[in-house]
Amino acid sequence: MNRKQTGKKTFMGLVCLVSLIFAGCNNLGAIFGDEGRDDSEPASIDMNVVTANTQFGFNLFDEIRKTEQDKNIFISPLSISIALAMTLNGASGETEQAMANTLHLQGLDAEAINAGYAGLRQALEVADPKVILTIANSLWARQGVPFKQDFLQRNTEYFGAEVSTLNFTDPNTLTTINQWVNTNTNGKIQKILDEINPDMVLFLINAIYFKGTWQTEFDPARTRDGTFHLATGGEKQIPMMTRTGDYDYYENYEEKFQAISLPYGDGRMSMYIFLPYRESDLNTFLDGLNTENWENWIAQFNEQEVFLSVPKFKLEYEKTLNNPLQALGMDIAFAPGAADFSRMADLEALGKNLYIGEVLHKAVVEVNEEGTEAAAVTSVGIRATSAPPAFIADRPFFFAIRDNETKTVLFMGTVVDP
Repeated sequence: MNRKQTGKKTFMGLVCLVSLIFAGCNNLGAIFGDEGRDDSEPASIDMNVVTANTQFGFNLFDEIRKTEQDKNIFISPLSISIALAMTLNGASGETEQAMANTLHLQGLDAEAINAGYAGLRQALEVADPKVILTIANSLWARQGVPFKQDFLQRNTEYFGAEVSTLNFTDPNTLTTINQWVNTNTNGKIQKILDEINPDMVLFLINAIYFKGTWQTEFDPARTRDGTFHLATGGEKQIPMMTRTGDYDYYENYEEKFQAISLPYGDGRMSMYIFLPYRESDLNTFLDGLNTENWENWIAQFNEQEVFLSVPKFKLEYEKTLNNPLQALGMDIAFAPGAADFSRMADLEALGKNLYIGEVLHKAVVEVNEEGTEAAAVTSVGIRATSAPPAFIADRPFFFAIRDNETKTVLFMGTVVDP
């Protein structure tokens, strides 16, 4: 997609994840080179990979919120899984199995996993002419480390990763890596690294940039300050955007929540907002949020007229994911003496073992009124004949950005304090 595409912004979600591989590094001769990406045959989309991404995303989100209840959270399951899938190409034995299990990719061989991600990335980047979505990958390697050509080639061929060999003791290296992050998130995340530890030998980085325009804009003249009821029991005055229109809507009386889909561009991508009833709460809703329920709920949305009131908000989120990933079964990959990344580098020549030292995630999201009008959408649901239901998001809610064609969840988060 052309990052210079014009149009009013209505939502921007920027994600960058870096997986840091540590090792005691000797100054050995490099066996390293760039491989050109092979785009001669477009890969097909493997729904097993899409489903795995959804399962992994909900599991990781649930693990994060165990220590961050009643806080704003915002992550990209896709960004995290892509970075770990690139890392998976260097794993072997129990480490490979543990990582595959955590990512819900068990049962798929390396070729199927790589081809699945390649096809998905290609499909998403041409999803909607009124949505900018770029997915960029890079590998930054320490000079003198004998990385294996097969590992590098898989990540360039299937993930389109840029590969660079750098002098990690040169202060300019930190600037170079952070500038790549800044460029590939359109300046919304200016850096991911504060320093380069002497033990670091490789950075695998994924950056996702998203900018969409509402299919139907909110009129800024109708935005008014309203009361947002915090989970703590307090209140906060925030700008609330309002309009009445036709939206895909769903209400679950048994689980006590209502939900709405706000489409971008031509409608292929949407923001889904799940709002618990006042007599319920966000944590109760999240306790029941899993892949099976998610797919079941999404299938029951129907178009009808809705009075909508949602807050303008901007979230910035940063998280070290070591503990949640270890809790999900990836602990061996973080263990210096047990991790097996022998498909990544010649460990005998290196004289040291490789393991994941740190997995960092940064994300930014901004939601406001602006957007551009699109062609009229044909109604395919049941229009309410009575007074339209009111969807007033004046209390904590869960939201997700989803590609409705591939069913990929790009982002997910909670707004507890906008």
